[in-house]
Amino acid sequence: MNHAVVEAMAATGETAESLAAQIGVDPKTAAKWANPGRIPQTRHRALVAAALQRDAEYLWPDVLKRREPSWFRRWVDIEREAVALRAFQLAWVPGLLQTEAYARATLAWEALSPTDVDELVAARLARQAILTRAHAPLLVVVVDQAVLDRAVAPDRAIMAAQLAYLAEAAERPNIDLHVVPTETAGYPGLNGPFTIADLPDGTRMAHVDSQARAQIIDQAAELGTLERRWERIRSEALPRGRSLDLIREAAASWT
Repeated sequence: MNHAVVEAMAATGETAESLAAQIGVDPKTAAKWANPGRIPQTRHRALVAAALQRDAEYLWPDVLKRREPSWFRRWVDIEREAVALRAFQLAWVPGLLQTEAYARATLAWEALSPTDVDELVAARLARQAILTRAHAPLLVVVVDQAVLDRAVAPDRAIMAAQLAYLAEAAERPNIDLHVVPTETAGYPGLNGPFTIADLPDGTRMAHVDSQARAQIIDQAAELGTLERRWERIRSEALPRGRSLDLIREAAASWT
């Protein structure tokens, strides 16, 4: 348990239900804030801290230790709370399914110091803990076949290990992986990658990548557009079994 949160709730007489009513979330979400590593989303954190009459840093000291870029933290909070995630990637394996070597290879393209790379890799790998925890979210991923066929580094072993790990991950009950084959003609996925998160209270939010800074989408109209694109992308992808066969074949081709 997060003893700081439990103590503050007892001192103020707050319960998961009363906090949920004040913040506007599901009581199950509020109850999770007393668990280790469960931090309220950025938009909720200050309100929860005020209700508990404590500083946010006192209640959740891990906030100060976070290694991901500050602009990305809100999405990591959303990802942590999600009950389901649907992700499309056009160019590389989603961060939640990357091996350490693959993650390092993607970051090597940037003008970063070795220390910065170490911290970003650690942050990316730490995010993956949501997939193996109790009550892990459902993760549905669609990737373009180019993700399997394009090397991210000269060392072919990096791709072989990454795709073998992807095939292994695809066999988990909470991970559903699909591939859009190369022979597919133009389809909405060519417009770029995105992820849609379903939250416990029934709301949805999305994360859209770009060459500059990714953005979080919470407007109904924009979410509706992404939902329609997701359905069209998903309809172009191979079924789960055939996708897994293709991933295994690609992994073998890199050895």
